Amino acid sequence: MAPTETRVPLIFGTMTIGEAGKNGVRNSDLNECQSILDTFFSHGHTEIDTARMYAEGTTEAHLSRLNLGDASIDTKWVYPVEPGWHSPERLRAKFTESLEKLNAKKVRVLYLHAPDRSVPFEETIGEVDKMYKEGLFEIFGLSNFAAWEVAEVVGICKAKGYVQPKIYQAMYNAITRAIEPELVPCLRKFGIRLVVYNPLAGGFFAGKLSGVGDVPQEGRFAADSAMGKMYRARYVRENYFNALESLKAVATTHNLRLTEIALRWCQHHSVLKPEDGVILGKFQPASVN
Repeated sequence: MAPTETRVPLIFGTMTIGEAGKNGVRNSDLNECQSILDTFFSHGHTEIDTARMYAEGTTEAHLSRLNLGDASIDTKWVYPVEPGWHSPERLRAKFTESLEKLNAKKVRVLYLHAPDRSVPFEETIGEVDKMYKEGLFEIFGLSNFAAWEVAEVVGICKAKGYVQPKIYQAMYNAITRAIEPELVPCLRKFGIRLVVYNPLAGGFFAGKLSGVGDVPQEGRFAADSAMGKMYRARYVRENYFNALESLKAVATTHNLRLTEIALRWCQHHSVLKPEDGVILGKFQPASVN
């Protein structure tokens, strides 16, 4: 299949890949996972995004059992769920664990998944710099840091001569645009590439919900899961569904799917630039196409 050119590069998100029965897993069969990734690669895309916390810590090991060819791996260090997770000792131990699970000597990008405000940034970044100089990763990234925290991290890196963050991962789509006023200008000022996830609003633009009263038993909008409650609070609003109905009419007129419209917005009408990236997570080869 000929490579598919996009204005903004596409990155494959692996949040739903992992061991069967683990939270959030929709793709556990290795043959199915390989088929999905092969379809993604056939379009000329080569970046894979993962995280230590995905699928209760099983995604990275699952990826190690697949043929990834020359694809690059980006991973995010554990989301700090308690104070002290970004201490130098814990940071190194868990990142070493990530490399072991991936069966890799290094990754392309190491993200801090979120700030651990109980540990001084200077201590955390000092250890990140040591691992960078040891060749364990190529690019330092941040995710879920406030704009002022990004500026603080950059300032520390410049003052200490540490490796500077060059990539940032954020939630962004046609509905969720809170990063535009402050965070995006901050990233542009410091030359930090922006990679966004959730371009389909967790499936909202895929028409997974029929209205406010629609409560699925599973998936990202399930009412009885922590993730479901978070996504419902974010997207299940009457005015959003009213807007979606208007969008459906436009989609029908132009013979487009809602998902295509959402992705076209990211590619051509958002704040994203050609050097940025859009993370896509798909469950079947057909949906990747």
